[in-house]
Amino acid sequence: MSLLKQTTYQPLTETTATEIALALNLFSDNTKLSCKEIGDGNLNLVFHIVDEKNGKGVIIKQALPYAKVVGESWPLTLKRAKIEADALKIFGSIAPNYVPEVYYTNDVLAVTVMEDLSHLLIARKGFIKGETYPLLSQHLGEYLARTLFFTSDYGLSPSVKKEQVQQFINPELCKITEDLIFTDPFFDAETNDFEAGLRSTVEALWKDEELKFHVNVLKKSFLTEAEVLLHGDLHTGSVFANDSETKVIDPEFAFYGPAGFDIGQIFANLLFQVLVNEQKQALFINHLETVWNVFEEQFTRLWNTENKEHLALSSVFLHYNLAKFFEDALGFAGCELIRRTIGLAHVADLDSINEEQTRLAAKRKTLELGGILIKQRKEIKNFGAFIGTVKGFL
Repeated sequence: MSLLKQTTYQPLTETTATEIALALNLFSDNTKLSCKEIGDGNLNLVFHIVDEKNGKGVIIKQALPYAKVVGESWPLTLKRAKIEADALKIFGSIAPNYVPEVYYTNDVLAVTVMEDLSHLLIARKGFIKGETYPLLSQHLGEYLARTLFFTSDYGLSPSVKKEQVQQFINPELCKITEDLIFTDPFFDAETNDFEAGLRSTVEALWKDEELKFHVNVLKKSFLTEAEVLLHGDLHTGSVFANDSETKVIDPEFAFYGPAGFDIGQIFANLLFQVLVNEQKQALFINHLETVWNVFEEQFTRLWNTENKEHLALSSVFLHYNLAKFFEDALGFAGCELIRRTIGLAHVADLDSINEEQTRLAAKRKTLELGGILIKQRKEIKNFGAFIGTVKGFL
């Protein structure tokens, strides 16, 4: 039986992934293909299949029924593959320049076959290697504006919006976010992972009742505010880039939530480079500013030209929403800074610093800045005040 007609799930191998690519007629007859499993993420298998003659390739991604980073002791639903594929299709229809093309999906096998992006590099890795990606922040600002507007109550009809909210109910992966971003880093949880030299700083964070109050408010927003369809895990490890092209990948955490969450994830993951890359701090501050300015400009244009809610065509109401998005983004960025420093999943921006005292100092700054952004997000009224706050830690 062809794998494409399978009625039960089975994990792919390099051999069976190649069989799928051939069965889908994605390559010429009699072509010689090479296949390599390249997944270095936490949850999935990823196969890169290439025509050895002309270099044409495809990616086949398959969800595993457990978290790859932990093993079979952490089971996960395979439905996340359908959520990811559906999100890629929706985001691709909204922002086609910034999302890989999907060629085929199979819900039984939890497989998505998509565009090969191997000519690009994961942005986080590129930044650490010294790349600057001059257009990345402009592209991300446009991506955010289009995806967050066109999946909102103002870019969709009410009935379609409600159907999409139901389509993207994603309880298992949302629970991972809820625990790893909004809960575990703020008490002595088993999932936390930090260096002994941070112990006193972390214990002070755990005792900060004001901080925990504000994190609870942000968690409540994450749990209850179905504003837009979020990518849900939009960090620089989920972005492929070169000097002229940007593609956003891996939206398996997609669900309807507060718009500021995706914006805040981008803010935080650019802030890591601001904090650790002394030679290029101005460049990364400019990236931050460009993301927000382009988002604000493009979202405003869409609000004024594509708005489906007549009563919402008000500059006062637009500015109310943008102010809320910005405030929420600061708080969510603070949570991301903290969890990536002491939680389960770290970032190489910090962990790859070789000298121990330099690394620990960077992590302490990250934790302190995260707390400030969470607690003072209402007082930081504009981007200038945000950068002024950040520069206090440089």
